[in-house]
Amino acid sequence: MSFPWNRCHAVLCKWAGSAEGKVVHEPPRLQEDFMTAVLKSGWSRPSTILFASEVPTNEKAFAFALAQAVEFGAKLILFHAFDVDDGSLMETEHLELLAERVQSAGVECKIVVRQGMAAEQILAYARDRKVDRIVMGTHSPGPIGKLLVGSVAEAVLRSSVAPVCVIGPDVVDGRYRNFATRTILCGASLHASSKQVVRFAAELAAEQDARLILQNVIRPQERAEILASRSVGEIEAELRALIPTKYQGKFIVLSTVLSGDPTEELLYQSLAQQADLIVLGAQGASAFAAITRQGVVYKVLAHAQCPVMTLSPVVLAACGAKEEMAYAPAEAFLAGVF
Repeated sequence: MSFPWNRCHAVLCKWAGSAEGKVVHEPPRLQEDFMTAVLKSGWSRPSTILFASEVPTNEKAFAFALAQAVEFGAKLILFHAFDVDDGSLMETEHLELLAERVQSAGVECKIVVRQGMAAEQILAYARDRKVDRIVMGTHSPGPIGKLLVGSVAEAVLRSSVAPVCVIGPDVVDGRYRNFATRTILCGASLHASSKQVVRFAAELAAEQDARLILQNVIRPQERAEILASRSVGEIEAELRALIPTKYQGKFIVLSTVLSGDPTEELLYQSLAQQADLIVLGAQGASAFAAITRQGVVYKVLAHAQCPVMTLSPVVLAACGAKEEMAYAPAEAFLAGVF
């Protein structure tokens, strides 16, 4: 899959402020300070991780959560919610077996079993205890394209006050390398929400010494209109300019503008670039999109071969994502918008 007009630039962050002799203005420092207050520093280096466990356990999701806890020295919360008509004894016994594995890895852990709807309980606990990251898995899609745990994952993705990392059914088991993050692929645009998503991706890249790829996809029907006012190189330079000044020169950034279907290009590039993590904003996520074959949420979670980290509409709205910026058509792939 290639497009003759696209260009990809690999640059150090310190060059993000200019391209082809044209100055690209950075967002005001005041805006950066505000976003720092909302995008908590603990999110890039979590001290508390909540693993939303099922019975039986999604082993790939558990392995990822444990690897993250080991890497960051974080406390791991083994969380499970059960329906009103079910008992908690079996769930607790199951989590105790997981806790033994966590403790044998030298990680502090806590078992939490609550009665009620899973999504509501996960969200409430994460909010009340100020959890830094939520890790959860999804099952293989059924014959009509519905993720078996779609309703829970979708509700958490839309309303979480902390980043959510989803381990889909096609994620390659990375236990052999401790799920090391060397390459991060971030869906980006010049929409307001992209500032927050790119900033978070930059924090992750700086923390893990990973290269960061900023990808924007223009739908074919919008290409002529968008490129009439600026070149591909100018758009790529403006994407790189979204990197906060404090991270300039800290890691390698690639910015690329492609033409095609946003989801297909994201999945293709994640494979071509050997991405270890995809970072997206969940602005505009809907229940319908989450459970149908055509929804971006469904396709990314169902087919991504690496974990997907998302920021919810709640977080993006708190950062002022409702603002508009130049070059933000409603149907475009906006900062990983679902």
